[in-house]
Amino acid sequence: MRRRLMPAPPLPPLALLLPLALLVTACAGNSAAGTSTDIDGHGSLTLNVGDQKGGSEAVLRAAGELENLDYKIKWSTFSSGPPLLEAVNAKAVDIGGVGNTPPVFAAGAGSKITAVAAFKGTSRGDAILVPNDSKLTKPEQLKGRSIAVAQGSSAHYQLVASLKKVGLSLDDVEVKYLQPADALAAFTTGKVDAWAVWDPYTSQVLLSRRGRVLTTGDGVTNGLSFQVAAPAALKDKEKAAAVEDYLRRLRRATAWVHDHQEEWAKVWAKDTGLPYDVALASVKRTNATRFSVAVDKPLVASEQEIADTFTELKLIPNKVDFGDFVDTRYNGDLPPSTTPARTSEGS
Repeated sequence: MRRRLMPAPPLPPLALLLPLALLVTACAGNSAAGTSTDIDGHGSLTLNVGDQKGGSEAVLRAAGELENLDYKIKWSTFSSGPPLLEAVNAKAVDIGGVGNTPPVFAAGAGSKITAVAAFKGTSRGDAILVPNDSKLTKPEQLKGRSIAVAQGSSAHYQLVASLKKVGLSLDDVEVKYLQPADALAAFTTGKVDAWAVWDPYTSQVLLSRRGRVLTTGDGVTNGLSFQVAAPAALKDKEKAAAVEDYLRRLRRATAWVHDHQEEWAKVWAKDTGLPYDVALASVKRTNATRFSVAVDKPLVASEQEIADTFTELKLIPNKVDFGDFVDTRYNGDLPPSTTPARTSEGS
């Protein structure tokens, strides 16, 4: 059944698109920490938490989960996962949230990191986009085409996996390694044939009617994100207890989003500068599908597949045993990582 496409309206002003460059929750980049804020709690212990714009602090606050703390929280804001994990490795951050690919690259670099909690959602927001007037209708047709993607990102792996599914490899396409702001410009000006990216960029392009989905990562990638801690913090009895409490609060806040999608979208839009309709579309497609899962053997195997893929591509220099970089002490009675991702009503 064919859908008639409406003429594309003018692109939103660049000022509306720039906030999206801050939202690289999935992925890559070289940005350092931004401003830090403190959350006062009872007691003398301070938990140093790495965050990304519109991330853990915002959702915890919106869900009312930053009240009655027995410890203080010092937030450090990063624009992406890799520099956040560099801070974890340097013991400047005790714990922080990243997507499914940065931990693999950090492990490959021999960083001192430990994945202590995982969240699973659909991968429908991870997409390969093409312009509305593109002649491409299926991923098999990407052969010989130029594709923008952020190197070392979850979108990078999604691109590799999506190509593999249809019998292609990175050697069959022209990869343009571009960070999101540059990729967005290249995509909207026709300098690349496709763009492998994640939400909320996916929602931005779709709502501005400047592109459509060629394929998504749903059923191709694992849809995981992680809380990653510094091993030194986990060896400290008091900090390990604070980490446990923090993870409980974050899990409750993540569950809260599912039943408060409009409310969370308003908070997220205000915190990041995203247009509300883009924030809501991203929440429905991606954020509200997330739930806590155990850090278990199938999860390790899934991340190991990502690690092996990038090792074969010679983007990770050494063999990685991802099982050496996890700690299962906080699993409790969480569902297994193989539990199917839930869908968000109305998405």
